[in-house]
Amino acid sequence: MTDQEKQAEIAEELHEEKAKEYDASQIQVLEGLEAVRKRPGMYIGTTASQGLHHLVWEIIDNGIDEALAGFADEINVVVEKDNSITVRDNGRGIPVDIQEKTGRPALETVFTILHAGGKFGGGGYKVSGGLHGVGASVVNALSTELDVQVIREGKIYGMAFARGKVTKEMSVVGEAPENEHATIVHFVPDPDIFTETTVYDIKILTTRIRELAFLNKGLKITIDDKRDGGPGLQEFHYAGGIKHYVEFLNKNKDVIFPEPIYVEGEQKGIIVEVALQYTDDYHSNLLTFTNNIHTYEGGTHESGFKTALTRVINDYARKNNLMKENDANLSGEDVREGLTAVVSIKHPDPQFEGQTKTKLGNSDARSVTDRTFSEHFTKFLMENPKEAKIIVEKGLLAARARVAAKHAREVTRKKSGLEISNLPGKLADNTSKDPAISELFIVEGDSAGGSAKQGRARLTQAILPIRGKILNVEKASLDKILANEEIRSLFTAMGTGFGGEFNVEKANYHKLIIMTDADVDGAHIRTLLLTLFYRYMRPLVEAGFVYIAQPPLYQIRQGKMIRYVDTEEELEEIQGQLSPTPKPVIQRYKGLGEMDASQLWETTMDPDARRLLRVNVEDAIEANDVFNMLMGDRVEPRREFIENNATYVENLDI
Repeated sequence: MTDQEKQAEIAEELHEEKAKEYDASQIQVLEGLEAVRKRPGMYIGTTASQGLHHLVWEIIDNGIDEALAGFADEINVVVEKDNSITVRDNGRGIPVDIQEKTGRPALETVFTILHAGGKFGGGGYKVSGGLHGVGASVVNALSTELDVQVIREGKIYGMAFARGKVTKEMSVVGEAPENEHATIVHFVPDPDIFTETTVYDIKILTTRIRELAFLNKGLKITIDDKRDGGPGLQEFHYAGGIKHYVEFLNKNKDVIFPEPIYVEGEQKGIIVEVALQYTDDYHSNLLTFTNNIHTYEGGTHESGFKTALTRVINDYARKNNLMKENDANLSGEDVREGLTAVVSIKHPDPQFEGQTKTKLGNSDARSVTDRTFSEHFTKFLMENPKEAKIIVEKGLLAARARVAAKHAREVTRKKSGLEISNLPGKLADNTSKDPAISELFIVEGDSAGGSAKQGRARLTQAILPIRGKILNVEKASLDKILANEEIRSLFTAMGTGFGGEFNVEKANYHKLIIMTDADVDGAHIRTLLLTLFYRYMRPLVEAGFVYIAQPPLYQIRQGKMIRYVDTEEELEEIQGQLSPTPKPVIQRYKGLGEMDASQLWETTMDPDARRLLRVNVEDAIEANDVFNMLMGDRVEPRREFIENNATYVENLDI
């Protein structure tokens, strides 16, 4: 019997024993909000930083609901000095009268009972922004303190809680003008729940608050960071809504026409907003939202928009003789090249699907988005023939590049089209065919590539040397990208395809490790590779398969003692600890090629000793903006970035 079979047998026996033990005594009945404290991840996703910030979103969402219903136009968020949070909205104020079912004030019910609130009965809100709809009570359950004030009908009502339980009954704590109305919530996250951190990241808060202001035109949202060193008060208010969002996303790009196209309409109770603008870029940037929730995985509203965009542009081009009779229709990828678009819908009953619950599934959203956008976009093209012609010509240019790339694309699919093992200086594959343990090192230079091939663990480690700097894909069309031998080699070696055809499940290696010199040129090559992965192999990054190797800067030898260090500070510290004799020999590694096979293995490739940095995409919108700024055509934003950040560079090796 194999080890695997033995483990399976043991697991089955344990499963049977547990099944026998499962009786009524094991059924726990959790009262009130105990269930939330017992399994917080079920309600906020995680108790790490993301979950901590989710508390703020839940309270803000209640203010957004008031804004969507037309009762609020301002939300104020404060990060207090002690890292607690205060959120105020000028909506109607949570009701304070007695709730019929509970016999308790509605204010108490909202903060102590799951699924209690105006968004569940159908009468409180036509559209709700909260994804889970359990906001106030969950925040209460996961806070050491939560106090709330409601201003309505000339009075100020106050109530306090701790970890979900009432600590101070609702009472009138003051008077206010008759026309004033607001809800003010202050809470302190529970460190027993958020064991990793209870410190709020102002960048995360600011990014989401800015996004919410874009998505709700006319709504003013402020955030005031009162902590030491915080940026203070920031205000976000966009009368143009998502139209301004598109302008913000394109701030570092050259746009083809100055004003974004804006479409708004309502059908079947579904409100559809679309803003779009074309740039001279080769990539599209499409963001979709439902009730202010970023639908990362797309869904029916996204497919409705894409279908309409492709159909309307093709119809216009045909009717206005901008395409020849025998020309094939433009594809979806053709008409989306260089497009920046935001699609935001407000749906009275959104149904989410997908693993992360950020994919819209409502079929009516597809048809309503399609019809609404088609109607308005068709009218725009007819009324703006100059802009319409530019859009069509850009699509035709993209189509020609697509056809030119077809042959090169087919080459990458055929192993015979790239006999890697027969090409000097190309892939030295590993012997294992198990992707889970296989690693592909992309190594800068033939010299380092040779050392890596000699020093590697052949079972698990493959080596792909690259010569010099690869093509900057941010400035190149697909046909030029696929004509680049280094990029073609990489695509073929990974086996995943690229762009729209990418399939992460076909990856031949679950670790793709960038190994470049620790100097400016090495950093540039690393940035070029990361740009390629982000633009054409992004699911690889999102799956956590991309890593950056960390070769040392120095080797210190003294007698039989050998140490490798990464920084000048570490070098000075070790030198201070060494005895004067014999005199230590210090070697500065200018490049990987200066290491022999054994040194490269023990410092950078040995899984038991190496240090790898995993590449994550925590904020796709910011990542998109950074890649465009650093690698795009426009010089001014890049110069500004360098000027603003040059002071943070301690040791610049030129």
